[in-house]
Amino acid sequence: MSAVRLLVGTRKGAFVLTSDASRRSWSVEGPHFVGWEVYHLKGSPADPDRIYASQSSSWSGQVVQRSNDGGKSWETVGNDFTYQGHPGTHQWYDGSPHPWEFARVWHFEPSLDDPDTVYAGVEDAALFRSTDAGKSWQELAGLRENETGTSWQPGAGGMAVHTIIQDPSDQQRMFVAISAAGVFRTDDGGETWNRKNKGLHSEFMPDPDAEVGHCVHRIAQHPARPSTLFMQKHWDVMRSDDAGDSWTEVSGDLPTDFGFPIAINANDPNTVYVVPITSDSVHYPPQGRLRVYRSRSGGGEWEPLTEGLPQTHCYTNVLRDAMDVDHLDPCGVYFGTTGGQVYGSSDDGDHWTAIVEHLPAVLSVEVQDLA
Repeated sequence: MSAVRLLVGTRKGAFVLTSDASRRSWSVEGPHFVGWEVYHLKGSPADPDRIYASQSSSWSGQVVQRSNDGGKSWETVGNDFTYQGHPGTHQWYDGSPHPWEFARVWHFEPSLDDPDTVYAGVEDAALFRSTDAGKSWQELAGLRENETGTSWQPGAGGMAVHTIIQDPSDQQRMFVAISAAGVFRTDDGGETWNRKNKGLHSEFMPDPDAEVGHCVHRIAQHPARPSTLFMQKHWDVMRSDDAGDSWTEVSGDLPTDFGFPIAINANDPNTVYVVPITSDSVHYPPQGRLRVYRSRSGGGEWEPLTEGLPQTHCYTNVLRDAMDVDHLDPCGVYFGTTGGQVYGSSDDGDHWTAIVEHLPAVLSVEVQDLA
């Protein structure tokens, strides 16, 4: 790999940042889709020129954009995310039935080996797939038709499929995370889904140990160890070593176990990164000190990484899709903030620099490794 591309979605447009393998200086292109919310951009692992973007506004709704030249130009593709069959219902905050409806695409996940296949997680919680590079979409209705679906309720940000993980060792296996329902796994290519929340505990629920209803913020998997998953949830950092069949808490000595993103070092499946914030009601770092925490033991023991990050009067947040890693050695780690900064480290997180500042609030940061 000789270059790294960062795909940055913000409240008011998208940006494409590029550097060579040294990661010392970066070019910044954009904004694309000026004035539009770009909730997520994701590049195809099978084609470095293919990128998908979720563009939306309160006036014009959801638009799916696709680039075939690494973000230099874009075209609008299919936007039909019609729920198949009976629309169904889920629970609203007060427990009353609420009809399913489409709000936006939260997350794109292109296929690991086919540039024309891409998955989309949407709000209200449903999963779609396109096999023609985004021109048309079909719902994988087995997820929404799970026996627990009518009991799902939205989290504070809505009810969405916000994380999609494809198992590199098994093409039929995928994981999704839904706020606020939990983790679900398919072993048959998306036809049926099973809840995978055993061991999660959420005090705010009527039954804190129920197997559905947990507000999972993000899950991560290392391709070298696909049965091990890490989770940042609404309170607690969790780990599973059996493909989600059971979870154990690994928050350890974190100053707070509330946060949104979680990422794994590309070269070491035991090295994990989180960005704690004060609480579910105070969305900024403890004591106004922006710190990434790293565990080199797969959780439990955590060290603060502060070099180059603001340690006074920092009141920004890092959202669930706003942290990612590259595949160089040493590993590059990147995250964006709601204050408009994108920080990067080219040495596993030991030192940080502000790659770009003064952007609109950053919603997502995704790495695309370039040959």
